[in-house]
Amino acid sequence: MIFMKNSTTNLKNLNSELKYALSGFLIIMSIGIFTGLLYINHTTDMSVFGTLEQYTGSEVKEYDIPEKFPKEYESMLLISHQHIVSFAFISFVLGAIFNFNTIINQKLKKFLIIEPYISIFITFSSMWLMRYFNSNFVYLLIISSTLMYLCWYVMILVSLYDLNRK
Repeated sequence: MIFMKNSTTNLKNLNSELKYALSGFLIIMSIGIFTGLLYINHTTDMSVFGTLEQYTGSEVKEYDIPEKFPKEYESMLLISHQHIVSFAFISFVLGAIFNFNTIINQKLKKFLIIEPYISIFITFSSMWLMRYFNSNFVYLLIISSTLMYLCWYVMILVSLYDLNRK
């Protein structure tokens, strides 16, 4: 069984058809994740101010119309629900594939597999706390989401390398 602890199955030794399928999946997944990052850049300019403005709304002076309105409760619920579910799925699939690489040692492998789940919780908790409690939670949101994306890309790149090396 490939899920047993002492299994000898690894990415490097898979048959070529499965290597192509996994490589294609990882490439398309990385494009999808990158598209999400482009959207974040478009809506927040990847900045503290832009992120705050995206969720808490633009500052308005008397009689001005804000460029961005604060996110409503319903919108926050929808964003949280959709992203938490999809991010958990992404983390699971990437972690399951990455688990079979022969390049990374066990301690680092375990960290890279577990960390995105922690970041998902911290990212979306801090999003709510930033919106409704204190704007300083924006820093926690940025740090945790950055760490999550880095872990995902490390898992993708290492897995692709291991799948395609001779």
